[in-house]
Amino acid sequence: MKIIYSASDARAGLLKRSPVELQETSAGLKQRIKEVFGKELTLHEVVGQILEEVRKKGDSALFEYGRRLDGVELNELEVKREEIARAHARVSRELISALELAAQRIRTFHLNWKNRSWIDFGEGGLGQWVRPLGTVGVYVPGGRASYPSTVLMTAIPAKVAGVREVIVATPPGEDGISPETLVAADIAEVDRVFRIGGAQAIAAMAFGTQSVPKVDKICGPGNIFVQLAKRMVYGMVDIDGFYGPTETIIVADETADPTICAADLLAQAEHDAMASAILITTSTKMASAVDREVERQVVELGRKEIILASLENRGGIIVVADLEEAVELVNGYAPEHLSLMVNDAWSCAEKIRNAGGIFIGEDAPEVVGDYTAGPSHVMPTGGTACFGSPLTVEDFVKVTSVIAVDGKTLGAIGPAAATIASAEGLDAHARAVNMRLAKIQKRRV
Repeated sequence: MKIIYSASDARAGLLKRSPVELQETSAGLKQRIKEVFGKELTLHEVVGQILEEVRKKGDSALFEYGRRLDGVELNELEVKREEIARAHARVSRELISALELAAQRIRTFHLNWKNRSWIDFGEGGLGQWVRPLGTVGVYVPGGRASYPSTVLMTAIPAKVAGVREVIVATPPGEDGISPETLVAADIAEVDRVFRIGGAQAIAAMAFGTQSVPKVDKICGPGNIFVQLAKRMVYGMVDIDGFYGPTETIIVADETADPTICAADLLAQAEHDAMASAILITTSTKMASAVDREVERQVVELGRKEIILASLENRGGIIVVADLEEAVELVNGYAPEHLSLMVNDAWSCAEKIRNAGGIFIGEDAPEVVGDYTAGPSHVMPTGGTACFGSPLTVEDFVKVTSVIAVDGKTLGAIGPAAATIASAEGLDAHARAVNMRLAKIQKRRV
C-alpha cells in the first residue's frame, strides 16, 4: 500500500473527494450505452431516457429494459408468495439462522427509537403527530451478486416505523432472484418483491406502473445509474440519500494489532474496485507492519484482484504526528465507517464529529456493523456524513404540526402576528387575525 507521511499530502491526494457522477465514463461503458441506445449518451441522458420511458409506458418499458439492459426475458414482474416460500428450501439452515439473528438484533435496535407524537394542551393544544409513511420502496442490488443483508437493514426499520407497505425491487440474474434475497425479504416481512433492476426500478417505484405501486420514499444502495435516478426523481418521492462506493478509515496507534488492521482493510477493499480502505496511524512502525500484513494476507483471498484494484485506486496509509491530527483528518473526510484501534478509544470517539458509524476498539469490527450489530448498514458516503445520518426509523415517518390555540392565547399572540403580517404587506393575513381578536373582545364584553 502507498504510505503518505504528510497530512497536507493526504488531503491533496488520498483524502480528496470527487463526486461519483463527475468521474469519467469508461470506454467499455460508453460502448455498451451506444449498443443499447443506438447513440452516444451521457449517464444523465441515459437515466433521463429510462425514467421518461417508464413514466409513459409503465410495465412494457420495464419488460423492454429487462431484455435490453439485463438480458432477461421476464414473464411477470412480481414474485409470487409461493416462490418466496420455496426459496427457504434452497438456502442452508445455517444462513437462515444467521439472517434471523441479524433481523432480531436490527429490530431490537430500532425499537429503541424514542420520537413519538406529543400534544401540550396548556394553550389549547400545540404539538406534533408523528405518523409512518404509507408505502416505501427498497432497492436491493442483485443480478450476479446477492445482498440479503441489505433487505434486512432497510425493510426492518421501515416496518418498525409502522409503514403500511414495503416493497423490494431487485434485478434478477440468469436464474432469477437469489433465494437468499427472497428469504431475507420473508424474514423482514416485506409485502411485495419485484424483478426489476437499475434506473428502471427507481422509475417504476417513483411513478408507479400497472404492476408496481407508486411509493412515498425510495431507499437503498445501487450503482451510478440507480443513484442518478434517485437524484432525478427526488421531489416526486422522498429518498434516503445518495450512496457512492463504500469507505472505511481505521485510526490506529502503537497499541493496535497490525494483523487485525490489515484484515479490516482487506475486508473493506473486497467490496469493489472503487471502495476506500485507509489507515491513519501515529506510528511509522505500525504503518510498515500493516503494509506487510496486507501483502501477506491478500494472497489467501478469493477476491484478490478486486482488493488489489481497490487498494491501488483508493487505499493507502497515512502517518500523522498525533491523534489530534488523525481526528482532524477524519472529521475533514467524514467517512462512512470509522474504526478506532487506539488506547482509550472512547475518549477519541467523543472528538469525532463526522462519521456514519464509529467502531470502537479491536473487538468491534466493521463487518458486524454490516450484518449483525443492529444499526442499519445503510450509511452516508462521499463525505455526506458531515450532514447525513445512517438509515433509521426516523427516515420512515413524517411529522405533522398541530396548532389548536384558545381564545386567551390568541389574544396574547395574535396582535404580534397581525403586526408582522402588515409589515410584510399581507393585509388579508392581518385582517384574518384581527377579525378573530374583535370577536373574542365582544365575547368578553
